[in-house]
Amino acid sequence: MAEEHIPLAHRMRPKTLAEVLGQEHITGPRGFISTVLRLKRPRSMILWGPPGSGKTTLAELIQKETECPYEALSAVSSGVKDLRNVIETAKRKLKEIGKPTILFIDEIHRFNKAQQDAFLPYVEKGIIVLLGATTQNPSFEIIPPLLSRCRVLKLEPLSKEVLEKLISIALKDPHKGLGDLGLSITRGAMDLLTSISNGDARVLLNILEIAALTTKERKKDEIDEEIIHESTQGMALYYDKQGEEHYNLISAFIKSMRGGDPQATLYWLYRMLQAGEDRRFILRRIIRFAAEDIGLSDPMALVVAQAAFHGFDVVGSPEGELIIAEAALYMAQAPKDNTIYTAEKRVLQKIQETGSIAVPLHLRNPVTGLMKGFGYGKGYIYPHDEPNSSQEYLPPQLKNSIFYIPKSKKPPERD
Repeated sequence: MAEEHIPLAHRMRPKTLAEVLGQEHITGPRGFISTVLRLKRPRSMILWGPPGSGKTTLAELIQKETECPYEALSAVSSGVKDLRNVIETAKRKLKEIGKPTILFIDEIHRFNKAQQDAFLPYVEKGIIVLLGATTQNPSFEIIPPLLSRCRVLKLEPLSKEVLEKLISIALKDPHKGLGDLGLSITRGAMDLLTSISNGDARVLLNILEIAALTTKERKKDEIDEEIIHESTQGMALYYDKQGEEHYNLISAFIKSMRGGDPQATLYWLYRMLQAGEDRRFILRRIIRFAAEDIGLSDPMALVVAQAAFHGFDVVGSPEGELIIAEAALYMAQAPKDNTIYTAEKRVLQKIQETGSIAVPLHLRNPVTGLMKGFGYGKGYIYPHDEPNSSQEYLPPQLKNSIFYIPKSKKPPERD
């Protein structure tokens, strides 16, 4: 196997746009990147996509095809000083050869606002062409002035078909791949590998390389499911608790409970648990759900949610995760009623419209004689003495206002 010391994922990195698999919406004949390479006119871009979808590869291909100077920084380990050095070099190169410098910034979302502001004027002047790679939604992570000067290209996780093609190429190519090992792969192992890889080419090739070497060591000529399983031990699911996937998964979890689907509720719950999500964050959302989506249709839901929070604190992980699952399944199967939530929205809107209306005198508490002299409490009817009284409790300006409408009842008619 050629260049054994270099990881398979790196050896298999495409050298031309024609070798890129997937992302046809931007790499196809009419795609934005194809147009940029054809015209040899690089443009600032934000490459947004999950790990292993080809962001770094595309950045390197753009540099190669446009023949512009190239600098690469990682937002994890670089600061403003590093950026200034790149800018000075870019200014010199522009004078010498008349071409801007392509600046590739990996994980650009990790740069704070001040750091992003620092290279904004140089993008504006064309001294640098920014290629930023991020796994996070640029709408939340990139400052608007910079975002407005870049084309945002969204990369998708690689499809099963693309991943299968990549496996086939890797097993057959004797130069960049594993072709000199003479191995094949079973259908079951192929399905398992593409599923576990979750659209990530780098993960897929790393697993495949270990599996291939293990297969050869055992003097076999076919990679099977058992070896794939062995090669994936200790792998962690991709999950950024501060990023978009955090919000996507909790959203799917909440919507599954709201829709009354216990199977989907369990699936999304354990996706979060397996990825290391904060258990108390999930429990707090369950408590909110009990009030917002179930409400008075089943008041016990709130009791169950609070008990689960306390129960998890007592037991802890991993045993306490069963308590979270019990609470989630209770919420999924409970009757739904969002009338408290809608009542809250109505009353808040009315307060915003009407401002701080004074409390009517008859509802005020005459704590002192002076207050009583000003009419505090005058005319108040004690309901226990006169249960059938038609006393008003809202301010006169809001008379006949209706905020809470029970789900099982029609709105009461008021004079």
